[in-house]
Amino acid sequence: MIPGSVAAIVVAALILGPLAAVLFRAGGAGWPSPADWAAVRFTLLQAALSALLSALFALPVARALARRRFPGRSAMILLMGAPFILPVIVAIAGLLTIFGRNGLVNTALGWWGLPPIDVFGLHGVLLAHVFFNLPLAVRLLLEGWRAIPAERFRTAAQLDMPPGAVFRLVEGPMLRERLPGILTVIFAICLSSFAVVLILGGGPAATTIELAIYQAFNFDFDLGKAAVLSALQIAIVTVAAILALRLAGTGMAAAGLDRPVQRWDGGAGLRLWDAAVMAVAALFVATPILLVALTGADSLRDLPSTVWSAAGVSVLVALASAALSVGLGLLLALPRRALFETIGLMTLAASPLVLGTGLFLLIRPFAFPGDHVLAMTAVVNAVMALPFVLRSLSPDIRGAEAAHGRLADSLSMAGWSRFRWLVLPRLRRPLGFAAGLAAALSMGDLGVIALFPSPDTATLPLEIYRLLGAYRMEAAAGASLLLTGLSFGIFALFDRVGRHADA
Repeated sequence: MIPGSVAAIVVAALILGPLAAVLFRAGGAGWPSPADWAAVRFTLLQAALSALLSALFALPVARALARRRFPGRSAMILLMGAPFILPVIVAIAGLLTIFGRNGLVNTALGWWGLPPIDVFGLHGVLLAHVFFNLPLAVRLLLEGWRAIPAERFRTAAQLDMPPGAVFRLVEGPMLRERLPGILTVIFAICLSSFAVVLILGGGPAATTIELAIYQAFNFDFDLGKAAVLSALQIAIVTVAAILALRLAGTGMAAAGLDRPVQRWDGGAGLRLWDAAVMAVAALFVATPILLVALTGADSLRDLPSTVWSAAGVSVLVALASAALSVGLGLLLALPRRALFETIGLMTLAASPLVLGTGLFLLIRPFAFPGDHVLAMTAVVNAVMALPFVLRSLSPDIRGAEAAHGRLADSLSMAGWSRFRWLVLPRLRRPLGFAAGLAAALSMGDLGVIALFPSPDTATLPLEIYRLLGAYRMEAAAGASLLLTGLSFGIFALFDRVGRHADA
């Protein structure tokens, strides 16, 4: 309990300390204008719709992957992690190639004499958010299906349960436990969305809180208003996290014997349905990624040496960030306290602009922030990845305690021995997924280091930003492909290690 409390205090300080520093520097708070309140309403609308649509479309995909075994299944599961770890600018470029005004979809509609579709506006924002978050929801839901004891499906087959009864009685309890947390994480991601809304929003009517914060910083330099809007954003996610934790269950009541799961439900019709669902999902996810690869492939051979050195720096920062994020996530999740998990989920709503500016103000009296920019980047990236780590680990920890906690108590298991023999064997797969996701998110982040850029040290996203500023578009495209490959590779490595350890 004490390590968890210390971790919660550290995380809360990393969120609230920079916010307080910005407020203090501003000399007071600036009250939001009517336009800011309109941004709050639009933010809540698009975040709620994005979370619902992502989870709704993810359910049939995750269920199909859970009950089918086929060649290439592991590759498709790995593909489901790709969009979320893609650099946002790169992914949006791929989506515009398909759905933009001159994209493949509008070209095909023109051949048929149909009017073109406009990807800009609320529907464009929702499309991009579903592209990013549907695969994340699939992976998190798939971990839930893997946690259902194999004996339950065997019993359902012996009782000749129809697929509807299997879904209601066997899979339903897992979904009631996991869906609230998944919806909250996606809601928080979309709540603080910046680049997606900036590019695809289509005008002032599609302004979000994060965009209003950006405008307060860059156009009005109203630090007080930026801090108030950031606090409002954190408060919204905190309320959502509390509701999600109250709605979520406490773990499956009965334990299994950790046997491999076999499924007998579903006839030819359901097999066709599952195949169609997975094919559509794979096409939706893979096509923009493939277009990104084709765009930058020719430029990989001629990349400048600064890109390769920046790539090495990004890998080191990502590994440090992943280790710190997983460590903090374990400390917050193991005590199974709702307050600790709520603090962890709050980090996703913290504005990177406010965090970066606040850290600058806090460190500047003692040292030049540019001298410690890599350490600061690793710490901030680790904290921002915490909600995903918690959503990966917390359900399995609660499930292990619900299933075997009383037995462990009767054997006086506590501390390290309890973690080693009771919890860790059921966490190897989600630990690999969480570490890979945290590392990949850190690889593609252009946050703190952009505020305090060092002339001698750069990460790969910062180097891409510099190449774009110098109008070296071909080199930037090649570097973007390298960043995509490294992000996907580091995620795949950790995820594979976790799945191999759980085999």
